[in-house]
Amino acid sequence: MVERDRGITPADIEAKFREIQGQFGEAAEGGKRTLAMVGAAGAVVVILAVYVMGRRAGRKRSTVLEIRRI
Repeated sequence: MVERDRGITPADIEAKFREIQGQFGEAAEGGKRTLAMVGAAGAVVVILAVYVMGRRAGRKRSTVLEIRRI
């Protein structure tokens, strides 16, 4: 067992906090990239779905005009 003659100093607390913060910073960077890719893919899917539904609705509501010559 290692005994410490001194207590915990503010420098010890700061060093440990910086170590933990660095680990979370690295994980957050990877998460941001993934989130950006998923968001972009989701936006493309939504835009395509709205486009397809709009085309379908337009075809249903379009008027057919028939002209006959007498």
